[in-house]
Amino acid sequence: MSIRVVIVDNAPELLDKLSGIFKNMNDVELLGCFEEAVAVVEFVKENPVDMVFTDIVMPDISGISLAKELHKLKTPPAVVLMSSIPGFSLEAWKIQAYGFLEKPYTRAQVEQMIQKYRKAGNSDDSVLK
Repeated sequence: MSIRVVIVDNAPELLDKLSGIFKNMNDVELLGCFEEAVAVVEFVKENPVDMVFTDIVMPDISGISLAKELHKLKTPPAVVLMSSIPGFSLEAWKIQAYGFLEKPYTRAQVEQMIQKYRKAGNSDDSVLK
């Protein structure tokens, strides 16, 4: 079964870059791309989402605040925080984010995060093995 992913970044060019990476990955279903974090909470409440890749610094609410809101849900997705500010990796650790990607990230780094999720037994196909 595919890993269901949502992307959040207020920079359209970075949304395009990351969506291009996911569209070319096997067993990853890109459910949506959002420029505003507030819309993501409602989307995740209404749709099963496995992973959320979110920028940290955004105009409406931060990726850290988004992660905290998502963690309150009955079945929260794994949240991967992304930023060009390395100091935010400590914040990601403090809120128990699933991972942190420093911008500019590479295709290999994104693929490694997906593989980490899959190997941790978080995808439905792991039950079949």
